[in-house]
Order: sequence, then structure tokens, then C-alpha cells
Amino acid sequence: MKPFKSSIYWRLLLGFCLANLLVLLLGGLLARGFIAYTTEKEIDWMSLAQGANQAYDSGGMTALADWSAQQRHSGIEATLFEDGHSLSPIRMYPSVARTLPNLLDTDRSVVLQLWPGIYLAVQQVTGRDGKPRQFVAQSHIHARLAPQTREKILLAVQGLLSLLFIGLVGWWVARSVARPVQALRDATRRMAAGELSTRVGRQGGLIHDELAQLAGDFDAMAERIEALVSHDRGVLQDLSHELRSPLARLHLILDLAQRSTDAAEAEPYFRQAEQEIIRLDRMTGEMLALSRLEGGIPGMSREPLELAELAADCMRQAELEAGARQVNLQLVAGEPALVSGSVLLLERALDNLIANAIKYSPAGGRVELAVYGGKTLAELSVRDYGPGVPEAELESLFRPFFRGSNAKRADGHGLGLAIVQRVVQAHGGEIQAHNAAGGGLEVRLRLPIVMADATV
Repeated sequence: MKPFKSSIYWRLLLGFCLANLLVLLLGGLLARGFIAYTTEKEIDWMSLAQGANQAYDSGGMTALADWSAQQRHSGIEATLFEDGHSLSPIRMYPSVARTLPNLLDTDRSVVLQLWPGIYLAVQQVTGRDGKPRQFVAQSHIHARLAPQTREKILLAVQGLLSLLFIGLVGWWVARSVARPVQALRDATRRMAAGELSTRVGRQGGLIHDELAQLAGDFDAMAERIEALVSHDRGVLQDLSHELRSPLARLHLILDLAQRSTDAAEAEPYFRQAEQEIIRLDRMTGEMLALSRLEGGIPGMSREPLELAELAADCMRQAELEAGARQVNLQLVAGEPALVSGSVLLLERALDNLIANAIKYSPAGGRVELAVYGGKTLAELSVRDYGPGVPEAELESLFRPFFRGSNAKRADGHGLGLAIVQRVVQAHGGEIQAHNAAGGGLEVRLRLPIVMADATV
């Protein structure tokens, strides 16, 4: 998987970008507030005024300009006024400049907070020549701190905030990842302990990432495993039940043969025992085939095949059995029906359908096969003219070992139609059974059509 297509990657990237943005935006604000309220010392405006006055007296306007530049690095705009004019340039807000003349006329020393974050100080001083001057300063702070100290505090606060926000974002990301992972671990342990109904479910709210997909795949796997195990248990129970009768008969037959006085008397019992053994062998083979079909038929090879030709071959193979029962076989084929699948499995399914129809057909009856090709589906139907199936039993007809009320007149184990259904489902098709008009049972199956030039 490419990392740039991973939703977890983008979640991590966006999370850390958000943390950095919060540090940049809030770090400065909180650092300034921290400096202003906890670490700074109040500005001594009079001391600053005397320093400005001494610089001017000793070096004139040049010395005063240098002194003002030094104060500007500390966040203070300051200079001296004489006769209402500044002795060195000063940058002031327009509103402050409009207020300043009135303050200079009062000849008083004042410190005003014009609005939050803006301070204006006016201090009266006297030069060496005896002329009165006014020290004027504008500042964003009411306290003073060395620039180096200010930078260190700012970096420390931003570092702490960075750790805090990255820790919070990391906790959120780790929590969103750890919750589904922990749920998967718990579900895996419960599955290993035998709780096959365990499901992970949706984890992480509306997040649809690789972990959510993994949880969905785990649930699908758990559902499949539970269905297979439940089916195997059911089949095993049915098989154990079905094996009791032939095994009991075989035991009785062998007991009677053992009690026989001579070989001639025991011979019929041994023939019956052989038939029961053949019956058990056939039942076991059908059960193995059904179990393999339930398991998804791993490695099943597919190839294009003409369904009408396959039906004709199966019908020819069934002619001997149909003739013995005096049943007429008829095949109706329409448009070509090319499907993709396993020849052996589909042949077995058709053999079961035809044999089942012959089994329940009366003497002198007929079995009809019809094959039709459509645009997307090929349809094959097998119909007999026997007693049919009660409507209440139609839904159970494809269940393993199910034998309806009309099945008592025929041999079988109730596995033939179950095998047919599994073969059809393995080929992506569907199968239905219903009582046909005029009597008899009709089984109809549909398989997907493939193009004549399709590769398999």
C-alpha cells in the first residue's frame, strides 16, 4: 500500500500540522501574557526621562537619537520635547499624537493607558541650561524586560506549548488507532477461545481507514468461519443420524448370517450386507463432495462449455437407467448457452437432477430437459411427471438429508439436490424448484453466460 493513499498517514499528518498551528498562534499570545503578568519589572519612567535628558545634554540630538534606538529594541518609543517640538524622531499612533499636545500643556508628569495594550508617559525634566523639557514615551507594555530574557521566555513557553499540543494530538491519534487494534485483539482471543459469534463491529465512530477495513474483513472472516463450522456440525449430526439405520441393518444382517447353519443359508445375508456397504460408501462419498462444495471448492478449474452439449451427454448416460424404469427422456435446446465452470462438477449436478427425476417418474412417464441461452444467463430445467413435492416442503428441498413425504417410495439419502445447489452457487448461479402445472416437479437453474472469446 502506498503511504500517501493511507488515511492513517493523512490523519497523523493533519494532526501534527494542527498541533504546530496551535503552537504558532497561541504560543505568542500566551508567552506575552506570561511575560507581562509574571516576570517583568515595572518601567521606571522617571529614570528613563533622566537618561534621555542626560544623553541630550552630553551629545545633543545625535546622542538622543542613539538612546531612542536602544529603547526601541525594548519595545519603547521615547524622545524629548522642547517648546512643543520633538528633539528626535518618534513613531506614534495618530490618536496618541492628537492627544499629546494637551498633555504637554499641562506641565504635569502622567502615565496613561490610552486603551488596552497602549501606554503613554509624559515626564517633566530640566536641562543643564535650565530649559524645561518633556520626556514622552509610548509603549505596548507597562513593564520592562531585557530582550534576551524576553526571547528565552518566549521560546520556553512555545516549547512547553508545543509539547502540550503534540502530546494531546498524539494521544488522540494513538487512541483512535489503539481502540480498533484492541478490539481486534479481544475479538481474536474470543475467537480462539471458541466464541465463533464474536464480531468487532464499527470502531472509531465515522472513521473509515485501514483499521476499519481490517475490522470489516475480520467480521466477514468470522461470519464465514461460524457458518462453515455450524454447517459442519449440522452435517455431522445429520450424518451420524443417517448412518445409524444402515449400520443397524448391517449389524442385524451379519448377526443373522453368523447364526446360519450353512453357506447357502448365509449367502443372501452377505449379499444384503454388501448392498448396505455400497450404500454406506455412496453416502460417505456424497457427504465428502458436499463438504468440499461448502468449503468453497479451492482450486476449482474453469473452462468454457456448452450447456446444451453437457445436458445431452448426461442424458445419454442416463438412458440405461431410464430404460430400466420405462421412462422416456426428452431434450429441448434453444439458443447456444456458453457458460464457464467445472465440467466434472456441472456434470455431477446434472446427473443428480436427471437421476432424481427418473427416480420419481412413474413407469411409462417422461423426463424433460430444456436448455435456453439468454443475454446474461443460461437456463436449464429438468421436469418429471411424478407426484411432485408438497408446497410446505419446497423450501427444505435443498437441505442436506431432507427427504420429503413423497420420498419414501424411492431410495436415497437426501443429498443429491443439496449437492446440486452447492455446485450452482459455486458457479455464481441460482436454483429453484416448484411444482409444475399438470403435475410433477420442475427444477430450474440459471448460470452466468460468458462470451465465446472469453478467456478463463
